[in-house]
Parts: sequence; structure tokens; C-alpha cells
Amino acid sequence: MRIAFYAPLKPPGHPSPSGDRRMARLLIAALRRAGHEVSLASRLRSHDPTGDPGRQRRIAGTGARLATGLIAAWRAAPPARQPQAWFTYHLYHKAPDWLGPAVSQALDIPYLVAEASYAPKRAGGAWDLGQRAAAAAVAAADAILVLNPADRECLLPLVDGPARLVSLPPFIDTASYAAAAARRAAGLADATLRRRLGLDPAAPLLLAVAMMRPGDKLASYRLLAEALGGLAERPWQVLIVGDGLARPAVEEAFAPLGRRVAYAGSRIGAALLECYAAADLYAWPAVSEAWGMTLLEAQASGLPVVAGAEGGVPAVVADGATGLLTPPRDVAAFGAAIARLLDDPAGREAMGARAAARMAQHHDIAAAARLLDETLQTAVADRRRRVA
Repeated sequence: MRIAFYAPLKPPGHPSPSGDRRMARLLIAALRRAGHEVSLASRLRSHDPTGDPGRQRRIAGTGARLATGLIAAWRAAPPARQPQAWFTYHLYHKAPDWLGPAVSQALDIPYLVAEASYAPKRAGGAWDLGQRAAAAAVAAADAILVLNPADRECLLPLVDGPARLVSLPPFIDTASYAAAAARRAAGLADATLRRRLGLDPAAPLLLAVAMMRPGDKLASYRLLAEALGGLAERPWQVLIVGDGLARPAVEEAFAPLGRRVAYAGSRIGAALLECYAAADLYAWPAVSEAWGMTLLEAQASGLPVVAGAEGGVPAVVADGATGLLTPPRDVAAFGAAIARLLDDPAGREAMGARAAARMAQHHDIAAAARLLDETLQTAVADRRRRVA
């Protein structure tokens, strides 16, 4: 099936790395794995981070013009080049979809959405135009793939029945991360990384991987630093992987912890896998996380996780089985959970093994490809029945 793909918040080719860009790329990969032909419909970013109604109106106008152009171009194209479905990833009041609903309706093709959210409290506010557009897009969708279960409650009133909401567990390609888990299980965790970064080869190594951005990421870093400050009597060290504008503020937060903290900068690919393989425990407070891409990566690498139970995090970390979840933004509880796993090496190992197995079974790209294909086929069949 030929699919027009669109990501209004951040296109998959955007130069700045993020979990959002990563999931857009993974969705495209999963759709292609299922045998579909995927093309990027547009690079238009509809994101308005500040709540500027004028900016939103300008983006809406641009979107209307682009939609009109796409409709005309595809109507003039041979049938073999026309899309058979439209797929939008991540729309909400700050980044609505001004293209997909119009194009899908004009071409009479299914309109699918993944990771849509709706916040009733935004009605009438600074993002009112985007809020109304997001609601209209959700109402028009043939299927809404829900990655964060916390979104379901507010989406349900916008659709004509719960069957339109399809649960899609967040996913990654777990195969490469399984290699890190295998190295740790075989006792081959890369000690050279610890030596290179001046870390103690014997003390348990905590790991945190996140961009250093103001706002929620910085809040998580600060909470982690505060929690670790209360564990001075235990042996531990922490490796921080990430970079960004808030790096000076992150370093300031961790400065009281002295030589127990090491910074690896921004890492991807094999360099990031090296960090996962060398660590013993993944710790991230997850302030305002939708679900957390690195929580999936860490668990697929065989690491137990300590995380705050915000948003969709409880859907990707099995509390007590693959890690420990704490009340959101509770410094004392977060520190106590880290202490519990620091004191229990056997428990950490068992949780890590369960984490890797659970990721491979429930959060792998192969399972996502099957579910995406089934959802597409159902949407096409339902549309055909309605037309008939």
C-alpha cells in the first residue's frame, strides 16, 4: 500500500535528534517492514511553542495552500503514484495537522493518526486554533494509534466508539540493544569505557541518557542529582549521556556529587550501546515524559530501570518486574528506589533479564509492523464497506 507520511511536530529528516524524530523514523521503518511504500508528504512544521495566535493562523494558511497543491498533484498523477492512505504522527494543540484531513477527504483515502493527544483545558486559550484543529483531525481519523495510554481518556469523546482507538505499544528495533544485554550477561560489559572516563571499575554504574534542554529535561536532571545527593553513604557513580543548551545548568546541579559523575556527551549508535553495556542501572525521573524512548532502550539492553510514574511510563516499565516506579517528582521515593537496587545486585540482574525479554516480546518493531499493517487493512476495508 502507498502511504503518505507526515509529522507536523518534527519531520523525520529534522537535524535535531529527539525521541519524536526517532519515533517518526521507526514508524516509517515499521510500515516498510510490513511491505508498504512510504513517502514523506510534507516537511511543514505546524509547531507553535509560544501560543501565538497570529503564527497559528499563518501556519494554517500555509497548510491549506499545501493541501490544495497536494490534492491537485495527486489527482493529476497516474493511479499507481497516488497514495492509498495518509498517516500522521504526533498531532496536538501545539502542532495540529493542517494537511491530512483535507487531503484524505478529497482523495477518499483512509486517514490514520499515531500519538494524537487532546487537552480540553486548552479550549479558548492561546492555542485555541490548534486545539480545534487537533480535535477535528482526531474526529476525522479512521484509526488513532495510541502510544501513551494516558491520552485515551481525552480522545474517546472525540470519536464514535472505542474501536477507533488502537493501542500501539511504543517500540524500537530491539536486536542491537539485545547485543548490549548479551555482553552484560556474559560478564563482558565494556570496562574500557569506565577507564576512559575515569570511573571506578568496581562501583555500580548508574546511567541517564537525555538531551540537556530547559524545561522538563532539566527538571529531571535536577531531581536525579538531588536524589543521588542523599545516597552518599553507598558506593555508586553516574554516567550522563547527552548535551544541549542546558548543559551548564545540568553540570551545576551535579557539581556537589564531585568525581562520582562522568559526562559522555551526545552519543548515538555503537557509542551509545557501549554506555548501555557498561552500566548496571538506568535512572531517570521522567518529568512530563510521554513514555520515554531511552526507557525502552535501557530495558532492551538488559538494564533495570528506576523512573517516575508519569504519563505513559507505567505502560513501558513493569513496576517490580523490569524496574521500580516512584510517585511523580518525589525525590525521596526516587532515591529510595535507587538505593534498593544498589543494595540488591541479584535483584538488579533478574530485573534486567526480564526487561530485555519483555522489550523483545512486546516493544519490538516486528510486533509494531504487524499491528500497523492490520490497522491499515482494517481501515481500508471499513472505508470500502461505507462506500458500498
